[in-house]
Formats: sequence, C-alpha cells, structure tokens
Amino acid sequence: MLLTGKVVLITGAARGIGRASALVLAGEGADVGVVDILPEVEETAAAVEKRGRRSAVAVFDVADPVQVREGVEKIRGALGPIDVLVNNAGIVNNVAPIARMSHGAWERELAVNLSGAFNLIQEVIGPMAARKWGRIINVSSVAAVGGLHNQVGYAASKAGLLGLTKTVTLEYARDGITCNAILPGLIGTELVAAMPAEIRESAVASTPARRLGEVEEVAHLIAFLASERAGFINGAEIPIDGGMRLNVSSLGSRREVRETWRLE
Repeated sequence: MLLTGKVVLITGAARGIGRASALVLAGEGADVGVVDILPEVEETAAAVEKRGRRSAVAVFDVADPVQVREGVEKIRGALGPIDVLVNNAGIVNNVAPIARMSHGAWERELAVNLSGAFNLIQEVIGPMAARKWGRIINVSSVAAVGGLHNQVGYAASKAGLLGLTKTVTLEYARDGITCNAILPGLIGTELVAAMPAEIRESAVASTPARRLGEVEEVAHLIAFLASERAGFINGAEIPIDGGMRLNVSSLGSRREVRETWRLE
C-alpha cells in the first residue's frame, strides 16, 4: 500500500472528489481526517472506518482562518501529525457574466477556493518542514489555464492555486515537502450531474476521451502524488481531463447556454 502509516487531511470531503479521495487513500493505508462545511462529511468518516482505518471529522469554513486553526488542531489531536494535505474544498456555483458578477460572489469564491487552500497550508506547513516530509495536493481545474465563460471567480481562483503551488515548492522543497496541483476536466460529481444537459454534452463532445472523468480516477492520482513514489514531482500542474485542454472551446461558450445558471 502506498500510504501505510500516513495521516491525511482532505477538505471538501463530504462528496465528489473529496469523498472518493478519502476512501481511496484509506484503501492505501492512510488514516484520514475529513473536513467540510457540510455535516454529511460524517458519512465519509464512517466509510473510512469501515475500511479499517482511523478517521476524524471537523466541520468548518475553510475561508475562516480561526475555524481552520481550530479544525486542524482537532484533526491533529485525534490522528497525530498531518503528513498529507489535499486542498479540495471549493465552490463552483457563482455563475454570471463578468458585468453581472456581484462583488460578494467574487470575493466569496476567492475566499473559499484560494484563500481556503492558503489557510490550510499555513496550518500544516511548519510541522511538515520540521519533520522534513510532507505532501500537499491542490485541486485546481482546467479552467485555471483556459478560463471559463460566466465563471470568472472560479477560473481566477483556480488559476491562483497554481501560483500558490509553485511558491510553496520554491520555499519548502528543500524541507522534503512536495506541492503539486492537479487540473481536472469535467468529472462525474454530483454538481456536474446537476449542470444543464447542454453544457455537460458540449463538454463531453470537446473531450477527446468522449466521456466524463470518474472521481476515483482523480483520487488515484492524488494517492500517487501523496506517496513516496512522487517525491521528485514538485511544483507541477498535472491535467486529468481526458484531453479536454487540447481543444479550444470552453464550457458554456455556446450562445444557447450563456444565460446565468446556478448549482445548488
């Protein structure tokens, strides 16, 4: 197993990529602390324990540094020092053209998707450096490099994660810490299933693989990057998108799907 004896903290673990990652990493021998703002994250913890691994839960808003500090201490107190951080928490439902995007929506998306990752890194990086070992995986998006119609906050925040990733590498690689970003394309999460069918079908049509990605495929990439085997991969941006980045069209670019839509 890739992660025997390691303690992992995963944000956004109530569903989707975060939940799948918690289960896959537990299957690789890790004890897993799961974090979300949704209380359903308790179900993920129970599923981890059914796989024979320890788990701990903290429910908090990653955008709030005080809540982050308290939540990380709770996970650390239950499981021990954190070896691996997976910054997966994010929101994707602020949808409007730039001219109609509210300042509140913009600020909230950056606070969760970008500042949230920064807050978590600040809490774990010092102890990782002291132990001379750590893994940080930031879940970005293909939107970070290609933009996204009607979702300027999402695209900008995911692009910001790439700069954060590289800076962590520059400052901490000498301390045995790796920090990498993965860039998923359209993955078959609950939120994607709730998208208008036209947007989903358009994205699949522009993906050479001609299908949605599976959450477990992303989770297995995260597991590899969290392992000893990935020790010389650092500051990388790794797409997992079925080749979507090779096409020039972007999600929501067709005229008939440009109207504002929201995901709950």
